[in-house]
Amino acid sequence: MTSVVVVGAGQMGQGIAQVAAQSGCAVTLIDADLALAQRGKDLIAKGLKRQVERGKLSDADAQATLDRIALMAGIPTALPGDIAIEAVVEDTKVKCDVFSQLSKAMPSTAVLASNTSSVSITALAAATSRPEQVIGMHFMNPVPAMKLVEVIRGLQTNDATHASTTALAQHMGKAVVTVQEAPGFVVNRILIPMLNEAVSVLEAGLASREDIDAAMTLGTNQPMGPLALADLIGLDTVLAICEVLHGELGDDKYRPAPLLRRYVAAGWLGKKRGRGFYTYG
Repeated sequence: MTSVVVVGAGQMGQGIAQVAAQSGCAVTLIDADLALAQRGKDLIAKGLKRQVERGKLSDADAQATLDRIALMAGIPTALPGDIAIEAVVEDTKVKCDVFSQLSKAMPSTAVLASNTSSVSITALAAATSRPEQVIGMHFMNPVPAMKLVEVIRGLQTNDATHASTTALAQHMGKAVVTVQEAPGFVVNRILIPMLNEAVSVLEAGLASREDIDAAMTLGTNQPMGPLALADLIGLDTVLAICEVLHGELGDDKYRPAPLLRRYVAAGWLGKKRGRGFYTYG
């Protein structure tokens, strides 16, 4: 695979487009309008500039990466590429609509992948005319820094799709774990309940946000505390995954903390909005 389409120029889409382009792939970055796609590319450029300033990347390599990223507004009726990676909002209906459009627009040989952190790959595949070529490709955040990709097989995913998707992730410099479809897959099935419990501990007044995060970073050697990590992921995304886990598995241990719901209702979504459990400049 040498030609990659990324649908969604938000935080995750930007990261996926960047690592694909850095690995030598031609990338088409798509969002609802060109201004959003351009904003995504501008933020990629800022990230690459920081790498250059730190001596981790040459100016020439940074420019070559940007030159490999083309921009597009909306999904056209015909779209060339070996694989399309969807990175839109964590909403099943929205994602199914994107997959339906991609199924019609992409070449018949192309793989359709989702960066979803919780939505059923089987359900997304059913929205297409090529369910055997649909797969999950769950990158971790921030994409350029995190090594892992969960490759998730839906009920219909065939071996060729799994093999080519795994090879692409490895070509991007990622380590791959293969996951059979289940709510939350592996990482979020374990991680999200921990983040949710940290919110419950804060809500109960057992400790301050700083002390909760310090307890987990110093006590369990995690690089970032759970509340700071929830802010980085986005509290709306954390809530969405909690709701999927709770709805699909029916266990109250996955029930979202009321304080998490209130923060999302207030628009305090974390670092991307300048305020979550912490305030950001």
